[in-house]
Amino acid sequence: MNKKTVILFLLLGFFNFCFAQAPIDKKNEIGVTEHLGKNIPLDLKFARETGDSVTLRQIVNKPTIVMFVYFDCTSLCIPLMQGVCEVVKQTDLKLGKDYQILTISLDPADTPDKAIRSKASITQSLSKEQKNGWIYLTSSDSTIQRMIHSVGYNIKEVGMVFIHPAAIVIVSPKGKIPRYLYGMTYLPFDIKMAISEANKELSRPTIQKILLYCFSYDPDGKRYTLQVTRITGTIIVFILIIFIIVLFFKRKRKKNGK
Repeated sequence: MNKKTVILFLLLGFFNFCFAQAPIDKKNEIGVTEHLGKNIPLDLKFARETGDSVTLRQIVNKPTIVMFVYFDCTSLCIPLMQGVCEVVKQTDLKLGKDYQILTISLDPADTPDKAIRSKASITQSLSKEQKNGWIYLTSSDSTIQRMIHSVGYNIKEVGMVFIHPAAIVIVSPKGKIPRYLYGMTYLPFDIKMAISEANKELSRPTIQKILLYCFSYDPDGKRYTLQVTRITGTIIVFILIIFIIVLFFKRKRKKNGK
């Protein structure tokens, strides 16, 4: 091995040592690590805005939208809750019957009194049935941490501020996570499709089955898109079947004519 080769190897080793990236602890990054197909811990105990103590198992009995906020937050949390409230009014699904919403506080210092005031402010334009289907929850720090870790919701606490992503988690009646939706405003169609996915564990109307066949979630675009290839393929197969049937009966008629 000549001197140039040795020097080259030494330089490569030096640069590799200096610029090699250390493993990133994604748990400390603010954002969402999707846990699709995983289950939330239904044994966790929370206090409702009414003050009643409940476990998630007692209240998660239908498709559920889960969001994380804290009640002293005005920059992100209020617009997030208002965005969900607006889509509730726009969708033809009935909150409280077809699905429910859980608003979980990230701040262990939040109380049911704070929760009930926040709920009254956000849901004032909703009907009584819709308000009953929107539940506000508070709990201890250990419970909150277990909950957010179970859904891959990564936050950072800076003083009295909780820095967190803008996202909602869709949960099935058995506590499984089929979908995440991002942002502070949501399309009624995306909400309907996500709830339909969560409803797979229950009997679904035919229209929901058709919608789930024709549309699928695009993880890059963060929305549901029309499955043109799937639909086109289905139409082609259907036309071929009709053509074969027609051809079969034509031949049969010719034979009978002879």
